[in-house]
Amino acid sequence: FGQPFNAYMFPEAFLTEHGEAEEWMWVGQFVLIDGKMRGLFTLLFGAGLYLFMERAWSRGEGKGLQAKRLMFLLMFGLIHFFFIWRGDILTYYAMVGLLVLACVGWSRKSQLVAGILGYIFGALLYAAMMVFPYLVAETELGQSEDFAPMQADLQTGIDEALADDAALAALKQSGDYVGYVSYRMTEHWYEPLGNVFFFGFETLPLMLLGIALYRYGFFSGGLDRRRMVLWGWIGVLVGGALSLWIAIWAKDGGLTYYGTLAAFVGLSPLPRVLMVIGLAALLAVYAPLATGWFGQRVSAAGRAAFTNYLGTSIVMLFVFHGFGLGLFGELTRAQLYLVTLLTFAVMLAWSKPWLERYRYGPLEWLWRCLTYGKRFPLKS
Repeated sequence: FGQPFNAYMFPEAFLTEHGEAEEWMWVGQFVLIDGKMRGLFTLLFGAGLYLFMERAWSRGEGKGLQAKRLMFLLMFGLIHFFFIWRGDILTYYAMVGLLVLACVGWSRKSQLVAGILGYIFGALLYAAMMVFPYLVAETELGQSEDFAPMQADLQTGIDEALADDAALAALKQSGDYVGYVSYRMTEHWYEPLGNVFFFGFETLPLMLLGIALYRYGFFSGGLDRRRMVLWGWIGVLVGGALSLWIAIWAKDGGLTYYGTLAAFVGLSPLPRVLMVIGLAALLAVYAPLATGWFGQRVSAAGRAAFTNYLGTSIVMLFVFHGFGLGLFGELTRAQLYLVTLLTFAVMLAWSKPWLERYRYGPLEWLWRCLTYGKRFPLKS
């Protein structure tokens, strides 16, 4: 939200200083956060999709209700993408969810095997797609006569990406919201569908894994607790160590455009999934024990996750765009982390009091009403 879109991976795209300390923050973020939270959410999205189907089946309803629910999610996602934030995840989750819907009748073993093999295939595909451009752009390979034209094309790609960032930055800083939306619709209209094809090789397998793990009792205490803890820690530590190795490799290479792209997309999927499954295992074991003040508030924030997700984007629109506080491109990486922590605090502060008075978060309620085509009572 607070810096150009390419700055998420490529520190040179920052409009503020990004020195040695910030580069180590990049490393820490890469190892501990990037892709891991999305991976956890994808697993749970798959599990939630199947849980919804179980409840629908128990009432004599079929896949049509879930398809309707996902189509409304797609609507929310497209509004989010074009009018609020480019980094929307709902659009391709809805589209991929429709594909997963065709697989809910499979056996849990088939879903597990398809998820594992699909994820490995996707990881190999991402490696082939992203490591080769790095080799051409950043190593001696690109200096050979055969690859020199490709190296020039790759440099053009960097220039175009940064020029696009600059155009959007000017619109955000000026507060020209109409111009911002118009630019998104004319220059980035293809991205929602493109994201499905690009991220689908990760998202679809992880959703299938989430369904299979749910059906095996992974999230509900149906598996041996000691083994869950053991394999959870192995996944986190081994995946974390491999992720750290990749991050240090990228940092030593200067955190270049294609180097960071190779690290994020080409090299990290397999270490990342180890951490994601490991974190999911540890959370499945330990989270039920978190019944105190903090645990209750985190749980409430999760029950209102849809509202918190879109609500964050709306708040950040006013924090960073010129018609609001105008902080786009003004804050360093460390200062942006403070904004993140403040946002966490807001989520924890409002979610529990709201859910003590109301049955659902505001958008959760709206989504439910649209799905079933009737108005549900909101107050508890």
